[in-house]
Amino acid sequence: MSKNPSFTLAFGTLMLTLGALAMGASVLFVRLADVGPFASAFWRVALALPPLALWAALAEGTRAFRPDRLSLLAGAFFAGDLFFWHLAILGTTVANATVLATTSPLWITAFAVLVLRQKVSRAGLLGLGLCIAGALALVGRSWQFDPQHLPGDAAGLATAIFFAGYFLAVSRARASRGAAAITLVSTATTALILLAVALIAEPTLWPASAGGLAALVALALVSQVGGQGLMAVGLASVPPAFGALVFFLEVASAAALGAMLLDEPITGLQAAGGALILAGIVVARPRARPPRTGEAGKDNSATGYREGRH
Repeated sequence: MSKNPSFTLAFGTLMLTLGALAMGASVLFVRLADVGPFASAFWRVALALPPLALWAALAEGTRAFRPDRLSLLAGAFFAGDLFFWHLAILGTTVANATVLATTSPLWITAFAVLVLRQKVSRAGLLGLGLCIAGALALVGRSWQFDPQHLPGDAAGLATAIFFAGYFLAVSRARASRGAAAITLVSTATTALILLAVALIAEPTLWPASAGGLAALVALALVSQVGGQGLMAVGLASVPPAFGALVFFLEVASAAALGAMLLDEPITGLQAAGGALILAGIVVARPRARPPRTGEAGKDNSATGYREGRH
């Protein structure tokens, strides 16, 4: 990795962007899989384990297979994220679930400010506001409040909180472990938890067709190996409060794939929403600069950036 702060930041942002786009494809693959929601969540992580194990072995050797507290915690958080996401889809409208799930950057920013003591600039707050407005526009008028949907809406909010925990756990773990090891250990943890959930909640784990199996393999390779792996790589170089904004692109990716492959055309309002998300990311981007001689400041172990710069 280059020691140039601008290059490091650009590389990390690119990895997170590609990871968000890959994770956005999960909605498409889940729709094409012919298994229940909790079964598809289990297969997403279980089928990802062999390629992740190969990546970890090549990148870090046998030490990559040793569990650590933060990676185990990340896996537990991600299991909660997937569990509540599917409950939200079953218990409320997809639009409501999407809106509430995309509040995770709010929780990440709050944690970064209150616990990690990171400073968020006015540009960062403006970027967060633009991204939230963009996500709402992408969902459009489909979002609605209905008291009957409150349990599902609560599950959508829980999804955001669990993803925020996962995101921050991975960010902190990257201070001491490689991306391959973290992704492998956290995914294995998620798989064990979701296996228990699927065995209890689903009538069968097995896909009924070759097409369903292909969708599950694609879900594992694209959204889990690609999406989660790229996220872990990028979080070594990007502050978590900004990295969370990049993941608003996951919503834009889902909308774009729906338009291309599921005959769900993008409206003018949704196009404006995508533009707002891009604008928010550009506005909020950290301005990395090398330290001056003798400059005081504390290095942030989760991001690699000195506190107070963004």
